[in-house]
Amino acid sequence: MDIIKALLKELAAEFNTTKKFLALVPVDKFDWAPHEKSMKMKSLASHIAELPSWVSLALTTDGLDFAAAPYEEKHIETTDDLLKLLEESYAGGKAELEKANEELLSEKWILRNGDQILADYTKYETIRHSFSQTAHHRAQLGVYFRLLNIPVPGSYGPSADDQNF
Repeated sequence: MDIIKALLKELAAEFNTTKKFLALVPVDKFDWAPHEKSMKMKSLASHIAELPSWVSLALTTDGLDFAAAPYEEKHIETTDDLLKLLEESYAGGKAELEKANEELLSEKWILRNGDQILADYTKYETIRHSFSQTAHHRAQLGVYFRLLNIPVPGSYGPSADDQNF
């Protein structure tokens, strides 16, 4: 099995599904959240849009330290901005993955906040984690859609609103 080809296929599938979701995010609901503990829709959607860039981050660095490089949310004003961020994130991740080899996937990658280790992964595990995060947060966005009566696209099969497989 060629793991690089498998990861590229999965990255493309996640990108295509994510694009369907992000295209439906309404600008007038950017500041909406279903609960006080929930992210605002814009923050959630922009995070989802940038997750494919974690593929290139995993392959071109040995980790990320939030203490040294605090997270800064991307500037998003429109749904088109979200889609552009997704396209850029996907293109960067895909390009780095196409250049990668399986040996590189075995190298360490550490997520930390100063001295606190948040995740001790291989580069492969970091890529897989980014895919899992995409599915996780996209599902959250689907709940936001349902609560706002926005039709929920299918992800890995049909939804109640989208019978396409």
